[in-house]
Amino acid sequence: MCESSGTHVWEYRELRRTMRRGEVDLLRKSGRISRIRRGIYAGTHACTDVVQAAAHGGVLACESAARHLGLWVLESTGLHVWVRSDGHQYPHGDSQCDCIVHWDDAVASSPLSPPSVPRVLQQIHRCRGDEAFFVALESARRMGMIDSSGLRWLRRALNARGRRLVEYSRSDSDSGLESLIRLRLRGRGWSIRTQAHVIGTGRVDLLIDGWLIIEADGRANHDPSSMRHKDLVRDANAAAWHHPTLRFDYAMIIHDWDLVERAIVATMERRPR
Repeated sequence: MCESSGTHVWEYRELRRTMRRGEVDLLRKSGRISRIRRGIYAGTHACTDVVQAAAHGGVLACESAARHLGLWVLESTGLHVWVRSDGHQYPHGDSQCDCIVHWDDAVASSPLSPPSVPRVLQQIHRCRGDEAFFVALESARRMGMIDSSGLRWLRRALNARGRRLVEYSRSDSDSGLESLIRLRLRGRGWSIRTQAHVIGTGRVDLLIDGWLIIEADGRANHDPSSMRHKDLVRDANAAAWHHPTLRFDYAMIIHDWDLVERAIVATMERRPR
């Protein structure tokens, strides 16, 4: 997510609504704003990705827009840029452009108007597939960034596969890793709860069939002297209440899912009947 709020990128005519021509020129000469391309200017606090998208002739799209908004997204490469069907691409940068361009037929009041969250999610589903879409969708629902009308629009805009994912989505997943695990295990017929409360342990990331606890550690490494000890105490308390715990980190879930799935399935097969 960009550290600066907003975009800090403006059309020249937008600046002229509140400033005289000389004032705009003075801001540019002083370095407080810079010209990205004809008619488009950026402030010193503008997000680099936003500036690059504007230089290309559009705005952030797909996972780039989702990341800018603070939504949870899977790893991806390249900058996603939304260019309207009546817009134009512009060359930019010192090297060959690797932007991923999205041409949509939406009508916007300004070439710098960002896509709505529902449209961003639609772009993710078309471009990045089911898993990337699902984790971003549940993140948006968790953060209250898509309401019931947005979900209705999204259902209409998606294909049947996407609509099923919308119906399966919830707003209680605390991270994209939890969403991803639940999605990948949904065909096994288990009851999978996220952010469930377990007696003697507290809130856990996932609870399968009211028995197996799954903890999904994020990208950041735990501090060995504090968080690691706390995790061990939690796992021991869970075991005392007959709840085994499997703990996986980001790299395992994203890059070694086969091992993660085998561990979960093998543990569930040992569940007392």
